[in-house]
Amino acid sequence: MNRKTALAAAVAAALTLGTAVVAGTQSVALASGAAQPGAGFQAMSTTGRLAALDQAGKEAAEAAKALGLGPDERLAAKDVLVDNDGTRHVRYDRTYRGLPVLGGDLVVHHAKNGRITSTSWAHQGAIQVAGVTPSLSTQDASKAAERSAKHVKQARTTNLDSSKLVVWAAAGKVPVLAYRTTVTGAGEAGANSQEAVLLDANTGAVLDSYQLEQGVSGTGNGVNVGQVTLETSQSGSGYTLTDALHGSTVVYDSNNSPQSNPAQNATTFTDTTDNWGDGTTANRESAAVDASYGLAKTWDFYKNTFNRSGIRNDGRGAPAYVHVDNQLLNAFYDDSCFCMSFGDGSSQNNNTPLTALDVSGHEMTHGVTAATANLDYSGESGGLNESTSDIMGTMVEFYANDPVNPGNYYIGEKLNMGNGYLRRMDDPTLDGSSLGCYNSNAGSVDVHYSSGIGNHFFYLTAEGTGAKTIGGLPHNGTTCNGDTFTGIGRDKAAAVWYRALTTYMTSTTDYNGARTATLQAAADLYGANSQERYIVSKAWAAVSLGTALPDPGGSTSSPSPSPSGSPTGNPNPGNALVNGGFEQGTTGWTQSANDITNSNQQTPHGGSWYAWMMGYGSANTETLAQNNIAVPAAGSPKLTFWLKVTTAETGTTPYDTLKVTVNGATVATYSNANASAGYVQKTVNLSAYAGQTVNLQFNGQEDASLATTFLVDDVKIG
Repeated sequence: MNRKTALAAAVAAALTLGTAVVAGTQSVALASGAAQPGAGFQAMSTTGRLAALDQAGKEAAEAAKALGLGPDERLAAKDVLVDNDGTRHVRYDRTYRGLPVLGGDLVVHHAKNGRITSTSWAHQGAIQVAGVTPSLSTQDASKAAERSAKHVKQARTTNLDSSKLVVWAAAGKVPVLAYRTTVTGAGEAGANSQEAVLLDANTGAVLDSYQLEQGVSGTGNGVNVGQVTLETSQSGSGYTLTDALHGSTVVYDSNNSPQSNPAQNATTFTDTTDNWGDGTTANRESAAVDASYGLAKTWDFYKNTFNRSGIRNDGRGAPAYVHVDNQLLNAFYDDSCFCMSFGDGSSQNNNTPLTALDVSGHEMTHGVTAATANLDYSGESGGLNESTSDIMGTMVEFYANDPVNPGNYYIGEKLNMGNGYLRRMDDPTLDGSSLGCYNSNAGSVDVHYSSGIGNHFFYLTAEGTGAKTIGGLPHNGTTCNGDTFTGIGRDKAAAVWYRALTTYMTSTTDYNGARTATLQAAADLYGANSQERYIVSKAWAAVSLGTALPDPGGSTSSPSPSPSGSPTGNPNPGNALVNGGFEQGTTGWTQSANDITNSNQQTPHGGSWYAWMMGYGSANTETLAQNNIAVPAAGSPKLTFWLKVTTAETGTTPYDTLKVTVNGATVATYSNANASAGYVQKTVNLSAYAGQTVNLQFNGQEDASLATTFLVDDVKIG
């Protein structure tokens, strides 16, 4: 969305909302090294959350207008998170002429006065398709999906499967009318594995396909959690595995029902003594004990750490089924039934049930992801989905502090794997399949293996580099760039990831987007100039994604100085400018508009912050300046910066301009005629100002029609 749309809508919205609504700006958080409980979010009661959702629903129509959405689009409030300072983050799903838009989700960020400050988009801007009447019939779509399935063999559609008409709006793609079809067949998760196939509803072309079982795939085992206390419910003269303290979560015996319908033959576990299981697989209650305990600990972790009440933050527990299917080496969460399923394993793992503590945390987290960012289960977003479950499943293990199963960064170490684990976060490559470093092919790798990138990042953020023993197991924090550093601790790292997931990630977020989201989350929690945010950037660089931010100095336990317009030092050695990359927000700069931003509506050259000038499509001027700059006296000093110009203008006539001035004199001029596909480095000779103290200014000017956007980043004088 360009600024012309946003600002025009803002003026109209102001008449109704009482405040101007401007998308695409973001204020700089105050720096603080102190941990913020709940990842910075307020605790909300069920009643309070419903009231917040109701308010968001009432605001949806005006928000859609303010964001420039079309008349055929509607927003439906899905979740609301409120920061401790009153800032609100409203997550919306989107429909187009009543059809769900896959990839249409977004998060609208409100200041405490109600003003929209920025928006996190899965698919940016308005959506439009030629029509909603498909050329293919539902039956044709189902047959085409069966023929096109890649993840299951002998694909078929059952009475539980269906082809549903949707609008497919993947990131960077032109939205199209599509069918989403579920097919069933033999696959990684067993004889009744399921796959989603997305087809163009007019041409039948395959748009995407991915597995639906979001679980510990292909391998697994159970765990004996030892003697634990369970929350149960009394029913007549007996008891059931109904946990009233955790949303009335019920654990059922699936009695080997198919994984496509785990409730088919399910029965309730009952006991007359309230003593469950004997720690052996011969007793069917033993696996249920593990699941009940693991899900309760996961609920408590989310509640006590992030103020989140259950998967959907509504206080309702999801049913869980153990003993699902036969020889099932899998456990998974299914959002369509709001339920979790656990297989009994197979001969490959000595028939050990897949009810380990970190597996329970992993599966319940898939539900949390579905209720928040809803990361697509394919490509890089699918890797992030799996990584999120590994991260939070690991954190549940640390939270539970079970002496039988101490916390560590091995995934499934209790699953009777031949090498002792399913995945490792300290060095994901040790399993022989997972990625430990980012590369451009990450989106084509199985999501359980591309998750290694996020897992590796999280471990390094939390623990840093080097060899150590954690939970009685050896760990070695390796890096892809040879860097060494100390982590910020797992609690802070988890807070950053959770806030990024729930506040800034959307269904189409990729690894680059995750980097941006976590850097913003770290800035929100600990400050834009904090050591925590710096370490987050170093950890991403250590897995080959982006470059590290300038070191702000200090330690992770000391509050960082608040950004200000009058800096007292230069954090960028070799650069006469202060904060030339804008990574400290507005520090060192003055601006006539909110140009300095980390909005994900545009892409920075480096880091997360940049200057976004013009782009209104109407007559406007803007200035961005830094004063009292000591130009070096030696050598041949120069000004360099990276510039990206995008425009709706045509031809070479300079309708819209960006002028660079030094002490009021114009030293360079750029215009719509300089439009480029990406950033281009610009250089201006400053020899005439050698040894002088100068004022630098970027002056943007736009005519009355057609927008031109000037993005400026990584400015340097030296």
